[in-house]
Amino acid sequence: MATSVKGEQPFALRLLLACGAIGPLLFIVVFLIEGATRADYNPLRQPVSSLSIGDFGWMQVANFIITGLLLLAFAIGLRRALRPSGGWMWGPLLVGLVGIGLIGAGIFISDPLNGYPPGTPLVPTVRSVHGRLHDLFGLPVFMGLPIACFVFSRRFARLGERGWAAYSALSGFAMLVTFVVAGMGFGQTPGFADFAGVFQRLSIIIGWTWIALFAFRLMGKQPLIGR
Repeated sequence: MATSVKGEQPFALRLLLACGAIGPLLFIVVFLIEGATRADYNPLRQPVSSLSIGDFGWMQVANFIITGLLLLAFAIGLRRALRPSGGWMWGPLLVGLVGIGLIGAGIFISDPLNGYPPGTPLVPTVRSVHGRLHDLFGLPVFMGLPIACFVFSRRFARLGERGWAAYSALSGFAMLVTFVVAGMGFGQTPGFADFAGVFQRLSIIIGWTWIALFAFRLMGKQPLIGR
């Protein structure tokens, strides 16, 4: 068993870890406000990515990119914080891929979906290159983050931290389920389309909250013990 050094963490490390708390919370606040105030946009139906479309789309684009950069910084801090424990490589790598996915999702704008902007089809009849790349970059976000939850759940279980092990596993599972249900809604499955935006937001909030709480956990003085 190896133990991380007790005591105050270096300021640079705490700053990197703080990015993991700031980024997700900022992302949630911005898309909730944007979704509630954007004209002709229905947050119950439309995906968060659709906020990148139109004259005010730059706000969500910036939200994607800034949050992605903050998560990349957090992944670096995560690796440094867990290095003394050994064997924690995959978790920080997956979190870093989430950051890269968000940056790509911001650079490449989503195609219109589920009726936004008004007058566009519920399902795109022709996919743009930007839209396809946006969806591609979304994979490490909605698939990589749940896997990261499972990876850390296994590690926490080995450390005897049952609470964090259970919370991490449940977060990963809940994020996957709500993402699948949202996908069914955006695919116009009867009974799901009217609430597709709700389920996507639940998926994001569940995953992002886990990252933020994990970041706060790592910023505490309690050391992590690993093997």
